[in-house]
Amino acid sequence: MVGARPNFIKLAPVARALAARGARHVIVHTGQHYDPEMSEAFFRDLDLPRPDHALEVGSGSHARQTAAIMERLEPVCEAAAPDVVLVYGDVNSTVAAALVAAKLGIAVGHVEAGLRSGDRTMPEELNRVVTDHVADLLLAPSRDAVANLRGEGLPAARIHFVGNVMIDSLAAALAAARALDAPARYGVRPGDYTVVTLHRPGNVDDPATLCELLGTLASLAREGPVLFPVHPRTQARIRTLGVSVDGRDGPRLVRPLPYLDMLGLVADAALVITDSGGLQEETTWLGVPCVTVRPNTERPITCTAGTNRLVSPRREAIREAARTARAARPPAPPAIERWDGCTGERIAAVVCDGARFE
Repeated sequence: MVGARPNFIKLAPVARALAARGARHVIVHTGQHYDPEMSEAFFRDLDLPRPDHALEVGSGSHARQTAAIMERLEPVCEAAAPDVVLVYGDVNSTVAAALVAAKLGIAVGHVEAGLRSGDRTMPEELNRVVTDHVADLLLAPSRDAVANLRGEGLPAARIHFVGNVMIDSLAAALAAARALDAPARYGVRPGDYTVVTLHRPGNVDDPATLCELLGTLASLAREGPVLFPVHPRTQARIRTLGVSVDGRDGPRLVRPLPYLDMLGLVADAALVITDSGGLQEETTWLGVPCVTVRPNTERPITCTAGTNRLVSPRREAIREAARTARAARPPAPPAIERWDGCTGERIAAVVCDGARFE
């Protein structure tokens, strides 16, 4: 069950591992992220089979979107009668599918279980908590996630420390991404540019905050190239502001990029500035300095064991964090337990064989 672009990255290794075992695996795409061009690119880049069902839910308020997914998914689950419904991440599709399956008496497996930011004002945090508390298989990416689940009183028998499935996709795709030579195609030199992604409401919905961030990027662009693949949500907010951003001396705004292009740019970046959860993990594994414009993160291991720094959306704070991050770039990427490219196989072993990973 997938609905948003980051889910595709998590699905791909599990789909491969289940196919290798000959398991029957039905893929349902809710259409929560519904840009056909981007969806096609992700399925192509990740070598994913086409979805068996496309619910085409599209955008809407949290309540409307969640309700529409549940209404359209229920008959699919009833007809397919699966042994397990696997859900990924923390989007509305995740919690909606978990609730449908649980109410139908179908086992739920949550890939990326146990991640917590501690911030209940984030819809994703509520989705994580609800999903974990109805799930039967809690497939955790890190030791801190396991500790969160145990701290909430969830039974140890449900918890499996399988590792980070996003790293499986990254490791499998890195050679192909580098072969595309994305830096050269975007006119920048490896190790000499910054990649930016910003889309969270706290950063882009408030005009004053967004103006501060755009001014910060313009300031950084005077020191070196800044590439900014603009999320549709952010693009809409920038248009509302009515300001000119993409100029000769400012950040270069580009369309959202396919997975391989984006990975190729991130892998050779001097710095990444983001509010994305997945990029915090990818930069950690790659050893690329990352500045995350958020007050908290559900992936604290990227800060304690990785290359990530949290920062407020203020110009001097970001500039100082950027200088510090670049200066502290590690000579080799940090090694994190079970971020080893084998998580998909461990998940398949849990689902198909009842294996335990502690």
